Amino acid sequence: MAKRFESELVVDLRGRPIDTLDDFWDAVAEPCGLPDWFGRNPEAWRDTIQTRGISEVIDSYDLLVVHVDKRGVFAPRNREARALRSAFSGKQSRLVVHELL
Repeated sequence: MAKRFESELVVDLRGRPIDTLDDFWDAVAEPCGLPDWFGRNPEAWRDTIQTRGISEVIDSYDLLVVHVDKRGVFAPRNREARALRSAFSGKQSRLVVHELL
C-alpha cells in the first residue's frame, strides 16, 4: 500500500504584530485566499478551515498550518481569541504558537 503524503499550506506570521482579531484577519486574508465577503469572525474561520468550501486556496491543501508568536492575540489568557484558537482543533488545521526569544 502506498503511503499518502499530506499537502500543507503553511502561513508563517511570526514577527508580525497580531494584537487584535482584525490584525489576524488582515494577515491571513491574502495567503489563505479569503474572499472579500469572508465573515472575519471565529465561526466563519472554523467553517473555512474545517468544513471548507469558502477558500479555494485552503481547499486545495489537506492541512493548514499557521505559525504565530505567543503575544498579542495569542498571549496566554487572551479571552478575545479563545474561540479563534479553538477553531484550529480539527484534523485539517494546526495552530503553532511560538515562544518569543
